[in-house]
Amino acid sequence: MNNIADKVVIITGASSGLGEATARHLAAQGAKLVLGARRLDRLQKLAEEIQQNGGQALAVACDVARREDVEQLAQTALQTFGRIDVLVNNAGIMPMAPLAALKVDEWDKMIDINIKGVLYGIAAVLPSMKAQKSGQIINLSSVAGLKVSGGVGTVYSATKFAVKAIGEGLRMETAADNIRVTTLYPGAVESELKFGSSDETTGAAMQAFYEANEIPADSVARAVAYAIEQPADVAVNEITIRPTRQEF
Repeated sequence: MNNIADKVVIITGASSGLGEATARHLAAQGAKLVLGARRLDRLQKLAEEIQQNGGQALAVACDVARREDVEQLAQTALQTFGRIDVLVNNAGIMPMAPLAALKVDEWDKMIDINIKGVLYGIAAVLPSMKAQKSGQIINLSSVAGLKVSGGVGTVYSATKFAVKAIGEGLRMETAADNIRVTTLYPGAVESELKFGSSDETTGAAMQAFYEANEIPADSVARAVAYAIEQPADVAVNEITIRPTRQEF
């Protein structure tokens, strides 16, 4: 049985990287997609490509740091398809730098996108999922949410540890409503994240690390599909996926 076909899936940060790969993978299995990202032109191109290949996808401009944008994303799914089965809280940024570099503006952006964006996504879909007594929320953390990336990524790790805590708390709160919660912890996976550092030394080191270790974005897409395709009474709560050769 294909437990992905006809499910209504919202994906944030869908214009590139993990979000784009996940959209393509789920579309091929018959999911009805509502795609959100800030770069609407790229998002529309992806949605059109999915439609041309026989899939269903809508593109919605969405900055997850703006609650009203995320609410509109959810409302579009409900108005178009009548329900929301899965939210993939994927949008995130990774501007790595030592604390001493005092990249305070970047700290604020990470908190707004990596933490508040996840919470806004949950707030947007939870009422309808509770009402229908089913659903799944998949949050993207990081291996840096399991072990502090000290020296260059303390604040990034803090945001990803927060995603871990939010996911576990949400799981406990929603178990009685038959809502499944999954937290993914990717390692070095091909995406634009590695280009996010404005600190020149750290940025060069991150790009070199990724180029030496990264695995394709569809590695995570397959993990997302695995979590979704399980029977309704089975919840895959956590998945860590990293390159075999990656130590951290």
